Amino acid sequence: MAAPVPRTEELAAGQDGSVRRGGEKWRSEERRDYVEMAAWTGRDGDGGGTRMGADRAASGGNGEGGERLRSMAGGDRLLPKGFPKLKNDTFLRAARGEQTEHTPVWCMRQAGRYLPEFRETRASQDFFATCRSPKLCCELTLQPLRRFPLDAAIIFSDILVVPQALGMEIVMVPGKGPTFTEPLKEVEDLLKLRQKVDVTAELGYVFQAITLTRHSLEGKVPLIGFSGAPWTLMSYMIEGGGSTTMAKAKSWLYRHPEASHRLLRLLADVIIDYLVGQVAAGAQALQLFESHAGHLGPELFQDFALPYIRDIAQAVKSKLKEEALPLVPMIIFAKDAHYALHDLAHAGYEVVGLDWTIRPQEARAQIGKDVTLQGNLDPCALYAPKEKIGELVKKMLESFGTQRYIANLGHGLYPDMNPEHVGAFVEAVHAHSRHINKHS
Repeated sequence: MAAPVPRTEELAAGQDGSVRRGGEKWRSEERRDYVEMAAWTGRDGDGGGTRMGADRAASGGNGEGGERLRSMAGGDRLLPKGFPKLKNDTFLRAARGEQTEHTPVWCMRQAGRYLPEFRETRASQDFFATCRSPKLCCELTLQPLRRFPLDAAIIFSDILVVPQALGMEIVMVPGKGPTFTEPLKEVEDLLKLRQKVDVTAELGYVFQAITLTRHSLEGKVPLIGFSGAPWTLMSYMIEGGGSTTMAKAKSWLYRHPEASHRLLRLLADVIIDYLVGQVAAGAQALQLFESHAGHLGPELFQDFALPYIRDIAQAVKSKLKEEALPLVPMIIFAKDAHYALHDLAHAGYEVVGLDWTIRPQEARAQIGKDVTLQGNLDPCALYAPKEKIGELVKKMLESFGTQRYIANLGHGLYPDMNPEHVGAFVEAVHAHSRHINKHS
């Protein structure tokens, strides 16, 4: 059992005027309050990054813990500084290619519906209203850490907050999932999008959630921030939701290549500022999700995905240097992009995430030894008995090796999974990797 993580208080978001629909602004008092906090810490307010300084270093701040800002709505608001000292840096060391005593492990969607406490916390709460509540996001992020000895936390949020920041409205339809009320249909629809996004104003609730969570973790493990990649977000914005073919979105690439690049460039610019803002708020690593890479194929990926993936890594790191922020490790997870692993290995990311449909040895051969790998157990393996999970983990570790490797699933956890089997996966990674390291 993992050591306890403190609970957050006041989990009543959504009952006090916070938004319940994807396209509406978060509660005006919360927005004003974050802008005030941003001004105090030196954000320039135009989506162009931060100047908060290196006192937010990933290893734990400048010792000025406890500084707070009184919120407009009452109560104290933690500032993104004076973070507790990090106690377990195994994940960060593995990401940077340093030696580790055991293989670190975390799970995509580790804060999810498979946990009964997650379902209880989210009961009667609109999904996007939950995303806009820093306290709820913090609580949901911490829940799996209370159960399992994970080596990293990932902030609870959603990749579709970026299209929302561009002015699109999204509702969560029961049984269907996220649905855009007015998806992009014609090139002229691009004019409806905000051409310049103030990420502090539009996505400040994510930054608040990261800061609150970083403090609440008390240095237990690092905190990962994330974003969807441009092609994946573009496909949602045109399809209007999920799709098995992405035919509408792909048709834009063939019919409207110039307009497609304009949209992808707009998304990339917002994502860059958004990721930098997450580091300024306290994120200690970043993951970029190109979840729909498998729909493209080599040529379309080369033209419409890879250039923006590269640019995001380069621009984020450049801005972090300019603003004296920590140069946190970055992870690229391009699902089903087997054809592009060599290119992804040279795209500027410290870690390449893998889905479960590629053999570890093949991935290492394509990627080389200078980039950390992450993945890639089939999520459905967690339906197996615990003993079988242990066997599969042992085989996975022997295939990847225990160094320059972060254990994870090849995709996110599913809602009907048994939490005890998730725990068995995490503990098997630790036990088998320690054994292999001891006897190697």
